[in-house]
Amino acid sequence: MLYHWYEIGHAAVKPARLAADSCRLFFNNPLNPLSATPAGRQAAAACEVFERTTRRYAKPEFHLPETRVDGQTVAVHEEIVWQQPFCRLIRFARDIPAERAERDPRVLLVAPMSGHFSTLLRGTVEALLPDHEVYITDWIDPRDVPLIAGRFDLDEYIDYIRAIFQHLEGDVHAFAVCQPSVPVLAAIASMEAAGDPHVPRSLVLAGGPVDTRVNPTAVNRMAEERGTNWFRSNVITTVPWPAIGYGRAVYPGFLQLTGFMTMNLDRHMNAHKDLFLHLVHGDGDNAEKHREFYDEYLAVMDGTAEFYLQTIDNVFVRHTLPKGEMMHRGERIDVGAIHRVPIMTIEGEKDDITGIGQCRAALDLAVKLAPDMKLHYECAGVGHYGIFNGSRFRADVAPRIAQFLRINDPRGDLIPETRPVEHATAASRASTAGTRTQGLNAAKTRARQSNVPQSGPFRMMTMAGHMMIDGLFHMHTPTRGEAITEVPPIAAGQSPDRS
Repeated sequence: MLYHWYEIGHAAVKPARLAADSCRLFFNNPLNPLSATPAGRQAAAACEVFERTTRRYAKPEFHLPETRVDGQTVAVHEEIVWQQPFCRLIRFARDIPAERAERDPRVLLVAPMSGHFSTLLRGTVEALLPDHEVYITDWIDPRDVPLIAGRFDLDEYIDYIRAIFQHLEGDVHAFAVCQPSVPVLAAIASMEAAGDPHVPRSLVLAGGPVDTRVNPTAVNRMAEERGTNWFRSNVITTVPWPAIGYGRAVYPGFLQLTGFMTMNLDRHMNAHKDLFLHLVHGDGDNAEKHREFYDEYLAVMDGTAEFYLQTIDNVFVRHTLPKGEMMHRGERIDVGAIHRVPIMTIEGEKDDITGIGQCRAALDLAVKLAPDMKLHYECAGVGHYGIFNGSRFRADVAPRIAQFLRINDPRGDLIPETRPVEHATAASRASTAGTRTQGLNAAKTRARQSNVPQSGPFRMMTMAGHMMIDGLFHMHTPTRGEAITEVPPIAAGQSPDRS
């Protein structure tokens, strides 16, 4: 019933959300004299924050219409080249001659199926597009897949990855980000054991929980301590009517989002408080950065119950892959069978989701792989998100990946070499300019002082309601003769924290 109550809550707040959006449009209308007053700006800002924290965010688009190849701007369009009920394989086709495209290596980005859509890797795709033919696994939200399509478990996931490698005839480099590291590693190991000629040319694992016994994080410890049955009893529910996947057992995306946000809840609340201030001060650039990030971050998808529970059990509770006990269709998975596929592992020094050493464990498990076919890189001062997206990824990590692919691709001599930026320079580029503006502490204090335990999204919704009420009815109105002091805008370039 958990999912049903969630849907009822969304339906109940919809009239208030529509009213707030109408109010925002009223106060933002340039024909309305109030739009140029402090009262009008505060009312419009409060209504927007409320509307944004109570809406349902649809799956975002990639919005990558162009890239640069050989110094020229070329158009990019998406092609679906392979499809199954739970996944589509998208190719980002660049508008260049076929013979020119053949000179670039193919890269398969295996997106995580852990709550967010594959568009979370938009920045990763954008960074790789100039010098690579990029493909990505676009996982379908199980709530949009009818029950007649059948189950989707860990075995199916591994089968999908194998089928994609075979579809691309092995002429591809796999880049698995976080969660898919284990099933992708398992898929390659099973293909190696079977002598399949279509194994990928190389494998890059970024922040993957290959062996969570190494430096376990709070997330790892919680999963191991509670066990698979606890998750089955507490977080699994069914998709409510009238969704296409009505009746399917899932791990809801809103629960995953709650878990993400409660890890750094104060930072997310501060970011929404800052959005209010950006809107009041007319700082459109920073307000737009907030919208872009949270339109992506708050858009979540469900996961099938069978896949979620098997992942918890195999990866976090029983550690079957590093122990050599993982099974696929009755066959034991032995990472030690990998001997043709070079492996690169990437970890972030400040990663609080996948601990240092958990991803690198893949290199130790691949005992038959020659030492010169193994590479590890630890990105200093970077968290989980930064190892596959953002300025540090573009400046420091992506060039190292491109070089690794260059070494392990027959077209290597044709791939332009891009050298990584020095750590100090990359860190400087990635640093956020400006100092956070202080304000609206009362809203935050009210949210903290509640005696009732609240989830992350609910606390943000509560704060947004307080802000809307304060913005509409408790605004400071200058008395006759009192000067109106404008608060200086937030420093340009400041963006919400990306946790």
